Amino acid sequence: MNRIFMVVVLFILSTTVLTAQQTDLWEGKLKIGGVTLRLVLKTTTDEKGLITAKLDSPDQSVENIPVSSITVTEDSVKFEVSSIMAKYAGKIEKDSMVIVGIFKQATLTLPLNLKKVEKLTEIKRPQTPKPPFPYNDEEVVFENKSADIKLAGSFTYPKENKKFPAVVMVTGSGAQDRDETIFEHKPFLVIADYLSLNGIAVLRFDDRGVGKSTGNFAEATSVDFVTDALAAVEYLKTRKEVDPAKIGIIGHSEGGMIAPMAASNSNDVAFIVLLSGPGMRGSDLLALQTELILKANGTPPDKVEESVKTNKAAYKIVVEQPDSALAFKELEKLFEDQIANLTEEEKKQPEYSRGNFEQSVRTLLSPWFRFFLKFDPKEYLENIQIPVLALNGEKDLQVPPKENLRGIEEALKIAGNKNFKTVQLPGLNHLFQNSKTGSPNEYGEIEETFSPDALKIIGDWIIDITK
Repeated sequence: MNRIFMVVVLFILSTTVLTAQQTDLWEGKLKIGGVTLRLVLKTTTDEKGLITAKLDSPDQSVENIPVSSITVTEDSVKFEVSSIMAKYAGKIEKDSMVIVGIFKQATLTLPLNLKKVEKLTEIKRPQTPKPPFPYNDEEVVFENKSADIKLAGSFTYPKENKKFPAVVMVTGSGAQDRDETIFEHKPFLVIADYLSLNGIAVLRFDDRGVGKSTGNFAEATSVDFVTDALAAVEYLKTRKEVDPAKIGIIGHSEGGMIAPMAASNSNDVAFIVLLSGPGMRGSDLLALQTELILKANGTPPDKVEESVKTNKAAYKIVVEQPDSALAFKELEKLFEDQIANLTEEEKKQPEYSRGNFEQSVRTLLSPWFRFFLKFDPKEYLENIQIPVLALNGEKDLQVPPKENLRGIEEALKIAGNKNFKTVQLPGLNHLFQNSKTGSPNEYGEIEETFSPDALKIIGDWIIDITK
């Protein structure tokens, strides 16, 4: 549920004549769906007038991507970034030092304006822990033998010489690093720091194919991620610092569906913590998520209704048509019918472009998305007998609390589970930040990474059930 479209990059240059080497900064925001990504272009002009550039996407922790080619005229800029199949073309507004242009990456076409700045917007993340830490922090590598991959992570644990309860942390959807980094927030690092300070060992790891972990993320589904989580549990069982009878899994978002799947397939998982975990079928959850996010972003009611209706029709095709070629044709017909009802002005908007359609279809027909649409968490939750803590933020628009906590509770009651707790936390969003609307647009703007109240609930509950 953290899934964001591909990394985008951009390169601009100054048209100012320079007599010595100078680095200029250009800052802009790219809106992709319900998410805004900051882009920073760093251009350097040498004494001969040769311009080179690099791009940062701070919200995605991407830095220094080189420009492959740049063409500059008196009033325009064009460049290409071959490593990510990106192009940009813009007009220079000299008075305001803004480049107004269009960014293209693969089939994605979006407006992007870049403004020259003296200093980048300061991003504050006061909760991010800084070393040295008052606990042990080890870089570790363990193997998922069934998938023949190696997973790299960080293992933190108190310095006392004894065995501790321990947790494996499982990230949300999309390729995530061990800290679940998003918009320079590092929620898993914040959680791990709090737990290890309070007597609990924590193993967090880079998703397969991400960071220092091997494997192919793009070809994997949640079923594969279950085997990664269980490989992490197996690794913890080998550590002398861990009580093997007190190993649990904390999963956020998609991780909150992987945790019960893993617990259903292993007797080694002693408890699970579901942070914004789904309690309803994937296709129903995404339709509800779309409706709530569009409303929060001020989309007119008729457009909200239209989008939800179209998405439901698309999900139905993907679920019921296993042949991808035939599914593509049906989705194409749906797209053409939608376009036919638009005004000429609306047809020009990027979200209705052919390129955007093809990009969306590739996502819809991917193995991960097909699996998620069909997934019903109740099939696993109804078999869970171990202790369960399920937390959701009141303003979570990606995994709405009312419907999903109710689904989790109903399933655990059917399982006959006598030790579970569900909590809806006031004011918190999908990332467990105190927020105004809960919209994903706020994630990067909020300084708080993870609510201290939520941290305390998690820590106290784990300590209580592992006494």
